[in-house]
Amino acid sequence: MSEAANSTPPMASLMAREAAEAPQAVRAFLSRNHDALASLAQDLRDNPPSVVVTCARGSSDNAATYAKYLIETLAGVPVSSSALSVSSVFGAEMQPGRVLVLAISQSGRSPDLLAAVEAHRRAGARVVALVNDETAPLADLAQWVLPLSAGAEKSVAATKSYIASLAGVAALVAHWTDDAELGSALAGLPETLEVAASTAPFDLVAGLSAANNLFVIARGYGFAVAQEGALKLKETCALHAEAYSAAEVRHGPMTIIDEGFPIVAFATSDASGESVRAAAREFAGRGAQILMLDAAEPFGNATLAALAGHAALEPLLMIQAFYPQVNALSLARGLDPDNPAHLRKVTETL
Repeated sequence: MSEAANSTPPMASLMAREAAEAPQAVRAFLSRNHDALASLAQDLRDNPPSVVVTCARGSSDNAATYAKYLIETLAGVPVSSSALSVSSVFGAEMQPGRVLVLAISQSGRSPDLLAAVEAHRRAGARVVALVNDETAPLADLAQWVLPLSAGAEKSVAATKSYIASLAGVAALVAHWTDDAELGSALAGLPETLEVAASTAPFDLVAGLSAANNLFVIARGYGFAVAQEGALKLKETCALHAEAYSAAEVRHGPMTIIDEGFPIVAFATSDASGESVRAAAREFAGRGAQILMLDAAEPFGNATLAALAGHAALEPLLMIQAFYPQVNALSLARGLDPDNPAHLRKVTETL
């Protein structure tokens, strides 16, 4: 990871200011929810679920992708994403089973999310809610409420609530699996997020100002931030950005990668990161424009991997470093990152 020629631009939007508050939000979440997480983890060990079902939309659904990778790799329990319209549109009922529902939402008010959670709850599922608005209906449906503690988020583009959601998922898994290494790394996460927020790992303004279409690639734990990065590029920069696994991109999409095609890549330091690096090398050989954030590459006197202390937390530092740069790109393209066209803060899908 090499420092960009230009330093991170001055904060000039709510999005930038709120993204900078993520370390404080994570600190508040970990402190406030410690006892609840310990009790929840004991319940999960005493009564293990056979499957975890995630319910989420937008940035929260990207956090659910992160939950899938962490829970499946560290707890060994299959995770499936709920198709919310199954409940909200089709009115289907769920079958009983040893199901843990993990609902993630900033607002906790989307009707389709509430309908899906209600359907699972009627079938006897345990419901855990990671929600920023504790007064939301979602909190009333959950047996376990873990407030994100991110405070008011006024920009349409979610930032600190997304990072708090990732930290919440990591804390849940660390407690559930009694993973001391992950727990220790989480304790230092607020401070390392502050370091990441002050870095400029690649210059998106120079790299993407003239772009129209691009791919964002990652794999494993990092895939969730590829999804989030692509979403932010779409909603704040009006770019057609598509997120792909570094494996999935080879199944057809790579056909359109040619001279000058932009690719933003997130490579973690674990085994999945090499797949991202290999794809980036191949695409660079075709003349593609590669903007890479590599956790294993030196930055100053350390690497992102060393700062994170655990491979599972590297994506949080990556997206913390990414947000100020996508904010700067939005402003450079003459857009308002706080008020994207046709969007509003709470999306009440049915």
